[in-house]
Amino acid sequence: MIFITAKFRVLAEHADRWPQIAADFTEATRAEPGCLWFDWSRSVDDPTEYVLVEAFRDDQAGAAHVQSAHFRAAQETLPPHLAETPRIVNATVPQETWSLLGEMAVPESR
Repeated sequence: MIFITAKFRVLAEHADRWPQIAADFTEATRAEPGCLWFDWSRSVDDPTEYVLVEAFRDDQAGAAHVQSAHFRAAQETLPPHLAETPRIVNATVPQETWSLLGEMAVPESR
């Protein structure tokens, strides 16, 4: 799978509304057949920073994503709300879903 984490620093005046600002892009991406997940989180240390964790089935799904109409629209509509260019980590990993964090295993008897 293609696993991507990106950090978006949003202008302070738009930070509280970022989920609504990015909603169309988020919904359209989640509907892509090759999208495994596309999840936003807000930093607990910086209220203007959002972290996007996304995954796509394979290279073809990743290519389809960046070539989609909604991605091109996001390239136009999202940057005016940003304080800086988003930072990204992009990797191909040999799995299809989340693994368990064995070092913090929770007993099944709970």
